[in-house]
Amino acid sequence: MTNTDVKGVVPADTKKAYDKIKEWMCRGVGWRRGCINLIASENIVSPAVHAALVSDFESRYAEGRPGKRYYQGTWMFDEIEIIGQELVKRLFECDNADLAPISGVHANMATLMALTKPGDKIMSLALQHGAHISQTSISAAGILGLKSEYLAFDEEKMNIDVEKSIPLIRENKPKLVIVAGSVYLFPHPVDELRGVCDEIGARMMYDGAHVAGLMAGKAFPNPLKQGCDVVTFSSHKTFPGPQGGMMLYNDAIGEELIKKLRLAVFPKLTSSHHLHHVVGKAIAAAEMLEFGEAYAKQIVSNAKAFAKALDDLGVTIIGKANGYTASHQVLVDVSEFGGGKKCAEALEKNNIIVSKQLLPYDDQTNVENPSGLRLGVQEITRLGMKEIDMDKVAEFLVSVMKGDDKKDEIKRFKEDYNTVQYCFEPGEAYDYLDRVWKS
Repeated sequence: MTNTDVKGVVPADTKKAYDKIKEWMCRGVGWRRGCINLIASENIVSPAVHAALVSDFESRYAEGRPGKRYYQGTWMFDEIEIIGQELVKRLFECDNADLAPISGVHANMATLMALTKPGDKIMSLALQHGAHISQTSISAAGILGLKSEYLAFDEEKMNIDVEKSIPLIRENKPKLVIVAGSVYLFPHPVDELRGVCDEIGARMMYDGAHVAGLMAGKAFPNPLKQGCDVVTFSSHKTFPGPQGGMMLYNDAIGEELIKKLRLAVFPKLTSSHHLHHVVGKAIAAAEMLEFGEAYAKQIVSNAKAFAKALDDLGVTIIGKANGYTASHQVLVDVSEFGGGKKCAEALEKNNIIVSKQLLPYDDQTNVENPSGLRLGVQEITRLGMKEIDMDKVAEFLVSVMKGDDKKDEIKRFKEDYNTVQYCFEPGEAYDYLDRVWKS
């Protein structure tokens, strides 16, 4: 099956509907056990993080900040949140860490609210050049009444064009410049843009959703050290925590701005902040402090090896001239195989999960069948795959895109890679249902 095969049949009997939910959940887990997941925006959490997500904190409230809550009964959670904040501060070498945002978009919106006001102009990359939708007028920025302009992009280098962007920043005089985003092969030139931002009095924000785990593991530059005022990120991509978001900033931005950032998260955008996810973020931060450097290094090494293997098999790799990639992502043009939609659906039927991707030179209206695929190796790395395994994954990918049926072979291959690693208590990735429903 693929997404287009969904039937959406809902039993009339309530108990049968309940049983059907359980069935689909169990079937989904069973299917994932035999899948190679290459979605660049996902990861798999450790058994300890899973335990946090089914803990009693799941159904509790803690409005406010640690030690200053509007509910009683939160003191144990307060201790966890304080520990989590301290671990994240150590991890990213910063003065302030906010674990309360409930998503990366939520963190972005809070930052936009604090750094701008309605009617202000902001600058980021365009969507086709790798920006996230929350940075543009069709999402969070638009909801807040901000006017979006775009930085120049070098398609050959797959990066911001500094030489062309500096005059654009001077001309537009934005209140905020946003770097980083969703399609992200190489570090963005934060330090090279900081000077012109200072010149016009603009703040800099870094959307590190995809590369936060690489930053934490010192395999990618830390944008706070390069001059960014605020870093936001999702907690469930290369950072291997539960779904959620975080914000990082230093005291140097000033007490007034720090107060605005905190007020934007609570009470402006959040009531309670999904306590079980905060516990999971804290656990993931501890895991990254202990194992993050080895994990991040292996992710980047695997991504490079995967890109090289695909290149050797004749697949067009975006970014090849610059060393393929410096992140977890590999970007490929699959137009010769029928395009992104056709390839993604064929791969899903063969137990390889990918996402189709618009490439910079695509017709931007052709979102249904773009030329590319965006591939990420962070999950298969956490499940123990190394450089040598990337050759096999590349072979599977190309064979399926050429029309071969590899489903059973892929399932057998994946059986050896279902243990979550780079954590204090490694364990079976998909055994959590056994703790909830004995099936």
